[in-house]
Amino acid sequence: MKTVQPYRSTPVFDQDTLPAALRARHDTKAGVWGVIRVIEGQLELTYLDPPSTTILTPDKPGLVQPQQPHFVTPIGAVKMQVDFYDHPPAR
Repeated sequence: MKTVQPYRSTPVFDQDTLPAALRARHDTKAGVWGVIRVIEGQLELTYLDPPSTTILTPDKPGLVQPQQPHFVTPIGAVKMQVDFYDHPPAR
């Protein structure tokens, strides 16, 4: 039975501590889903394949599929965290 909890989470990042690697094109590994959770503020999530952009807020997390290229851009002051799952997560 698969757990509903993430198997790993990043630290909480803000607009100053958000790693450059998350601001540039990257993707999750095969079999790994990421849920980008905004704790405060707003974050722009850009998917590269297929191309689209969405604004994440505390009420609207972002789902990243396995191996889906993407990057994030802070919109002003923000606090965010990424949860990683080994199965499609319930958001």
